[in-house]
Amino acid sequence: MDSLLLPAVRYAHGIVKLPGSKSISNRTLLLAALAQGNTEIHELLASDDTQRMLEALQILGVSLKQTGGHQWQVQGTGGNFPIKQAKLFLGNAGTAFRPLTAALALSQGEYELSGVARMHERPIGDLVEALNAVGASIDYLQNRGFPPLHIHPSQLDTSRPIQVRGDVSSQFLTALLMALPLTGKEARIEVIGELISKPYIEITLNLMARFGVKVERDAWKAFTIPAQSIYQSPGNIHVEGDASSASYFMAAGAIGQGPVRVEGVGRNSIQGDVRFAEALALMGATINTGDNWIEVSARPGKLKALDLDCNHIPDAAMTLAVLALFADGPSILRNIASWRVKETDRLTAMATELRKVGAIVEEGSDYLSITPPAVLIPNARIDTYDDHRMAMCFSLVSLGGVPILINDPNCVAKTFPDYFERFATLLHP
Repeated sequence: MDSLLLPAVRYAHGIVKLPGSKSISNRTLLLAALAQGNTEIHELLASDDTQRMLEALQILGVSLKQTGGHQWQVQGTGGNFPIKQAKLFLGNAGTAFRPLTAALALSQGEYELSGVARMHERPIGDLVEALNAVGASIDYLQNRGFPPLHIHPSQLDTSRPIQVRGDVSSQFLTALLMALPLTGKEARIEVIGELISKPYIEITLNLMARFGVKVERDAWKAFTIPAQSIYQSPGNIHVEGDASSASYFMAAGAIGQGPVRVEGVGRNSIQGDVRFAEALALMGATINTGDNWIEVSARPGKLKALDLDCNHIPDAAMTLAVLALFADGPSILRNIASWRVKETDRLTAMATELRKVGAIVEEGSDYLSITPPAVLIPNARIDTYDDHRMAMCFSLVSLGGVPILINDPNCVAKTFPDYFERFATLLHP
């Protein structure tokens, strides 16, 4: 297995331009493919996950043209994919697999969707059952409730509400929201239980509105897509920088004195993970923001421990788990059960690796309690579980003045292929 040794450093300062948001990139690609008209997408993320979506759309007959380094032109299909029989491999890209499942269920074709082994362990049953309950025809090819899937032609009955659980993954609701305008009929989605990761639904609703479909929302319990909704290309659309990726550099500013400025997200971002800055402020960091940038620097002394409900920032909360190593006491991250169905079981993975650097960690069903060590253990070998965020999070340990070894560093290609090169530009002995 490849590994990367990060040397001991103490200071971080500089400026980083963020890559495009994965969540926005894959949603925008699919909406552009379903829309009427051509869309020019600027600052599209170049990563494994977006590559899986691009490949899938091409197989489905969507005309795509790269017109610049991070610029793509998508010729919309008006909601009708030309290819009606296909097998799609989607890697471990949940932001591709879940929305395509719903869109293809309405596309009157025969489709097989599969991914890597871990994707076949990530639940999709709540989405499939919600669709099948109103007339879709989707079969499980291996284990019930999990990919791979076989989708058959069908007609959805939207005269009654479509019910979906909200407490496993917000991507199930996102998939239904993005697909149902294809019916041309009014459709109502009712969320059963608590809806987690609400900011990701905000991203979905915001982007749908950019493409001409405005969803009516009844608190977070019900969503109505108006009849005769049609996706229309906005012509040009710019992808924001990735707020989840911003968290690692912002954290570096809080640990390594700073200032560190990230460019590509700011006070007007549509991404919920920009609220990571609020958590940093609670820990004692100094935050400054502009329309398209956030800057973080440290105050004297250790960071403050925190006890925080992290439901609104599930991805960026992983960065808080490593920041807890630099706090003045035990920290508790709550309401993070969704970590268990991500690229790996992130609750167990994070607890295991934090212990390697000396932390005392209590792992609950939906929380972590992290007591920092008096001194970090040097030269810990961190396993990353083929999870890009594990690799990026633990790079921050090097700012504690200890070298650290990251196994399988190339897993960051999922969302941020040159992360370690960008991170290195900030570091100083």
